[in-house]
Amino acid sequence: MTHSISKRLEQYTAKRPQEVLLVKVEIAGEQDQIAIFKGFSSSLMHSTAYDPDVPVLSDEAKIIGIDRVASPYNPEAPRYIQQELSWEAMQVLLSEVGA
Repeated sequence: MTHSISKRLEQYTAKRPQEVLLVKVEIAGEQDQIAIFKGFSSSLMHSTAYDPDVPVLSDEAKIIGIDRVASPYNPEAPRYIQQELSWEAMQVLLSEVGA
């Protein structure tokens, strides 16, 4: 069984709670930025559904780049671990944690 992109990224942050992922995506021609932390996702630009089973990041989304940021996340002064990772590069990190 393959997990969705969203679930894999959420599993990664559940296994690495010291990190926040900031995912820049394009969904249906619209840009969005999604924060993923401790297994939960939230859009930083649009409303997020109350139901955690409704994915914020659809599998149709085009990932533009992923930033790994040290927790706690401070939007005024983020502490970047890595910036602008491609989906391919992120998949290597996901494999390392079994996500």
